[in-house]
Amino acid sequence: MWLYALRRLVMTIPILFGVTVICFALVQIAPGDPVQNLVRPDANPEDVARLRAYYGLDQPVVIQYVLWLWRVLNGDFGMSIANNMPVAGEVFRAFSNTIIVALISVVLAFILSMVLGIIAATRQGGVVDRLVTAIAVFGISVPTFWLAVVLVILFAVNLNWLPATGMGSGGSDTFNYFDWNDFKFAVMPIIALALPPLAIMTRTTRSSLSEILNQDFIQTLRAKGLSEFAIITHAVRNIMPSAIAMLGLQLGYLIGGSVLVETVFTWPGTGFLLNKAILTRDIPLLQGTILVLATVFVLINLVVDLIQSVVDPRIKRI
Repeated sequence: MWLYALRRLVMTIPILFGVTVICFALVQIAPGDPVQNLVRPDANPEDVARLRAYYGLDQPVVIQYVLWLWRVLNGDFGMSIANNMPVAGEVFRAFSNTIIVALISVVLAFILSMVLGIIAATRQGGVVDRLVTAIAVFGISVPTFWLAVVLVILFAVNLNWLPATGMGSGGSDTFNYFDWNDFKFAVMPIIALALPPLAIMTRTTRSSLSEILNQDFIQTLRAKGLSEFAIITHAVRNIMPSAIAMLGLQLGYLIGGSVLVETVFTWPGTGFLLNKAILTRDIPLLQGTILVLATVFVLINLVVDLIQSVVDPRIKRI
């Protein structure tokens, strides 16, 4: 187990290095000059050059990357060009707002998908199976930003049950997930984020479990007189490695792909921060946000691999 974990950890290092290269390169090749957003159109060229030198944008790209990577390894993500605040504080504050909503969404989606997938798999071809399949197809097909807008119109505008945008009157500094007056601001973002992974994991669970239930050893277990509950429990245990892998992937997608949902609900997470950094061409903030999101995605996959090796010892031999 420990040897497998060490091997996977060593394999992660070059992946993270590649992430830093791609992150830096993508931001550099993007059009526009971030310094022009900070100065007046009639600004003195000397002032513009001085500002570019202050942010290190006058150096060759390779030098910029090496200096940036060295600062990142020391925990310094630089200063935001737009508000002159430390990027690390901005990114991790936003990430803490995103991770809680993403975790709640993916756990809720995982639990519901297991229940719906098991019900559909044990009633193949029936009305319940068709209904669950239709819900899954709808969840996969519907755009998340459209769903977010519909939720706002329905629950905030028409019914006036939930607040449309924001993170409470006190913002993220005083937000309490255990207080309904605060948590109600997170309800619609959680629903919008949970539907796509719910649909994907439901279809995956239903398909995998149906395949297991149709195998010969399941018929043997029935012939030996095992109860249907025991048989289903045995079959579910066989699909857990793939279910855990899907859970980790969906969590990574939610953390990195919540830009549109957080923008619609003005939820101050990494997606909203990333959108703001793109609009203002804030290179340090953009690089820091992308790097944190990509690194978290890689680490989530590492953790999922290790959990899979515990659930299914056969993986350690691969």
